[in-house]
Formats: sequence, C-alpha cells, structure tokens
Amino acid sequence: MLVGIHQLHYLPWLRYFEKIARADVFIVLDNIQYNKNGWQNRNRIKTAQGGTVLTVPVLDRFAQPLDAVAIDTRQRWQRKHWRTLQQAYARAPYFADLAPFLELVYARDWTHLNDLNRHMLAWYLEILGIETRVVYASELDVPGVATERLVNLIRAVGGTHYYSGAYALDAYLDAEALQDAGIALTLQEWKAPIYPQLHGGFVSDLSVVDVMMNCGPDALATILRGHEDPA
Repeated sequence: MLVGIHQLHYLPWLRYFEKIARADVFIVLDNIQYNKNGWQNRNRIKTAQGGTVLTVPVLDRFAQPLDAVAIDTRQRWQRKHWRTLQQAYARAPYFADLAPFLELVYARDWTHLNDLNRHMLAWYLEILGIETRVVYASELDVPGVATERLVNLIRAVGGTHYYSGAYALDAYLDAEALQDAGIALTLQEWKAPIYPQLHGGFVSDLSVVDVMMNCGPDALATILRGHEDPA
C-alpha cells in the first residue's frame, strides 16, 4: 500500500495533488510545527502581473503546532483574496463553475488556519475526482519526530511503501531508517505540465486553483500528465 504524507497547505500547488492521487492513502500532517517561511498559509496564483502570492495572515507564536495557528482576524484578507481571484480568473473557462464555492469561503469568518485549509482541501478533492483515502495525523496520535514519526504514521494506516518528494532526501528523510522499518521508498518523479493559462506566457508551480479554472474536468488528467515513471 502506497502512502503519501504532506503538511496541510493553503491553495496547494499541483505537485501536492499528484501525490494524493497516486497514493492509496494520503496522511495530512495537520499538527506539525508551523513554519512561517513555508507554504502552510500562502501560495501563488497567476494574475495579469504574473505569479502573485496570496497569504493568509496569522498570529505567529514561536514553535506553535499547525493546529494551534490562529488567523489574524483584524486584517480583511478574505476580501483581498476573493477580489484577486476574481480579477485573475473571471475570464477563465470554468470560473463560473468554481466561483460560488470560493465566494462562500471568503465570505466566512475563519479563526484558525487548519479549519480553512481542511475545508478547502475536501472541495479540491471532490472537484478533481480524487478518491484516495485521506487521514489526518491528529486522528492517528502516533509518537516520534522526523523519519521515526513518518514510519509510525505509515504503519498506523497499514502502509508498505512511502511516496515522497525527492527533495525530502536532502532535507530530513532518513532512507535507511525506512528500509530498516521494512518500508519501501518511492520517489515522486514529476514535473509541472504545461496547460492553457490566461495572462500571457506559461507560469509553472501555481496553486491548483489555476489548473481548475483553466482546465475544468480535465484538471486531474492534466496534473497526472506531469508524472514521469522512473527509468
């Protein structure tokens, strides 16, 4: 059984959903330490000015877990994000299909980052037609840190193979520890596919919203087209 694991992100990019779609089980790390320089509360879309980052403002406290991160409700970020999405994608082929849900999301008062991201993730998976079993790490309550915790998470869902981004080998993943635990490592061999976009030349590594707006029912097939089988 192939298991993918990743943090809970805001407006995740395409690589995130390729990993979910390829896996038999996808574990969402919703209680990992918050990284203010990461992508847990921000991502890029494409506007007339090119790649534009949308950031959910949060109240950052040192070393707090992701499930404790509160949104800074003093800032009117919802209006800004919704207006930017409207301006960026109003002429996209599938804007009218996707706009009602997004408008409701940005009309709602969110207090915690995880609640927003979890709500949106369920919608992405439904629209894309991804049927992978999704499990939240907070529901498994397994011990450990770094690769030790990954091993325990994979075992908790009955996994035999771990589907990992290649970057993890240099960043934190201990491949020998996985092997010693009897878990095979499968690296994500993928590159961003080219697909029709608005606003000039192609920009890669954008939020999944971009491909959904431009490709509609072909969005998942477009994402998976970026997959390359290892030689």
